[in-house]
Amino acid sequence: MRIVITGGAGFIGSHLVDHYIVQGVDVVVIDNLITGREENISKHQDNRRFTFMNEDVCNVETIDGTIDAILHFACPASPFDYLKYPIETLQVMSVGTHRMLDIARSKNAKFFLASTSEVYGDPDVHPQQEEYFGNVNVLSPRAVYDEGKRFAETVTVAYHRKYDTNIGIIRIFNTYGERMRPADGRVIPTFISEALANRPLPIFGDGSQTRSFCYIEDMVQGIAKAVEIDYPLPVNLGNPAEHTVLQVADLIRRLCKSTSDLHYMPLPDSDPKKRKPDITRAQNVLKWQPSISLEQGLVKVITWFKERRKDD
Repeated sequence: MRIVITGGAGFIGSHLVDHYIVQGVDVVVIDNLITGREENISKHQDNRRFTFMNEDVCNVETIDGTIDAILHFACPASPFDYLKYPIETLQVMSVGTHRMLDIARSKNAKFFLASTSEVYGDPDVHPQQEEYFGNVNVLSPRAVYDEGKRFAETVTVAYHRKYDTNIGIIRIFNTYGERMRPADGRVIPTFISEALANRPLPIFGDGSQTRSFCYIEDMVQGIAKAVEIDYPLPVNLGNPAEHTVLQVADLIRRLCKSTSDLHYMPLPDSDPKKRKPDITRAQNVLKWQPSISLEQGLVKVITWFKERRKDD
């Protein structure tokens, strides 16, 4: 088996590379390193089953050799990143998705899209089911990510309907784990890095907004199961255990033995007030559900962050 992972030097992408290399799969990574890091995949550089293409997916017209599946994970995923690279975010989700779909079609390969819970916007329905159409403000700064992913889903389904392309779509809810960048703007790496330094934790709004956090190990298992089956409808992947931002801050401070205060700031435009996946479809179709609690996962990630601080 030979698969392509776009964005394979990123957080989730690099963990997928590890997973498939261990499974004996040939892996081609396409990543321009705009937010990904080569160190995430460097241990595979001498592996004959691994190929790295340092390119923008928007410019890739063909990929040599046979391909069984393209896993399209390329896209800035943190608010800091997609607000810094708004046009690039829209391009990778439009032009880049078109490119990869065309290659998948020419190679008779499966196309697998990494979408996001952000397609639901600031939801009026809770928890969020795949049938919910969402509540997205198309003019908000974060819409470059939300609408980019929504477009990618639409064009993916269009290829399936017109060309019978074999597709899969997952909607990834908040995921955390090793290899997240300390200052990438997402809540868990931000809280951990600040708590370990005993600096104030930034709380947007009053901290009552909720998120549901899935540990990377659970997420990779869910993705792998989704890739294996033929199912063209979107599937939510995430941990349905719901926590307020304040609860997460308190838990991280306790686990880090931190003296950090809380620093309250205005809530960003169109920031979701609630986020919780309904994973009934994943349970029924994929026979998957997460098994690692937030505290169990945080212990692992905090240990990793501590080791990184020593190295630095």
